[in-house]
Amino acid sequence: MMDETRVTSLLQSLAAQYNAAEYFVEDPISFPKHFYELYLDGKASLCDIECAAVIAAHLAWGRRDMIVRDCNRAMDEMGWSPYEYVMHGVFRDDATSLHRTVMWRDFAGICERLKRFYSENSSLERLSASQMRVMVYGQKEDTAAANKKIHMLRRWMVRDDGIVDLGVWKSIQKRDLLIPLDVHVHRSALNLGITSRKAADYKTAREITDFLLRVFPEDPCLGDFALFAASCVK
Repeated sequence: MMDETRVTSLLQSLAAQYNAAEYFVEDPISFPKHFYELYLDGKASLCDIECAAVIAAHLAWGRRDMIVRDCNRAMDEMGWSPYEYVMHGVFRDDATSLHRTVMWRDFAGICERLKRFYSENSSLERLSASQMRVMVYGQKEDTAAANKKIHMLRRWMVRDDGIVDLGVWKSIQKRDLLIPLDVHVHRSALNLGITSRKAADYKTAREITDFLLRVFPEDPCLGDFALFAASCVK
């Protein structure tokens, strides 16, 4: 285990290298980013970006090539107009697989909850992570949950350095984001001595984020790139 000074130096170096668009061409963020680029040209809405992000984040587990394949399947179903599809209210809803154990009926449930939300609201930005868990993804409230996919989505939407993430949500501060705690990030944090907690829960995500706030003041989720890269470095 390295001392904190060496860990800090390593994380800063890895973040500088891997917070780069070239590593995220075939990645779930490419789907909301597609609509973000259309949004800049006036050809898509913020809600298109949000809907694409919700679906891509939900499917973002497993092999990256399979995630991208199945995000494409979802966007094809939505006619590459996700907000229009959601508000139209006719969803593919069956018990066949969209992605691994995620069924099309799960996809339909998310779309239905999005439709209900957007019928009274203009943006998901106002939702906390806990509210998004319940109101968008239809899960029971769980204060112990790390909510990896939700915090990844929030990183996409809030971080605004113009490199990988989109920065379209303006009312949430970068320093208030929580690290998206997946198996790779958790393994790196354990190996580097950032945490000793074995449970991939909220307390572990909070502990890692608090450490990253010392490394990247005001922008702890910049450390997401570094910790993921560290898990791949031999």
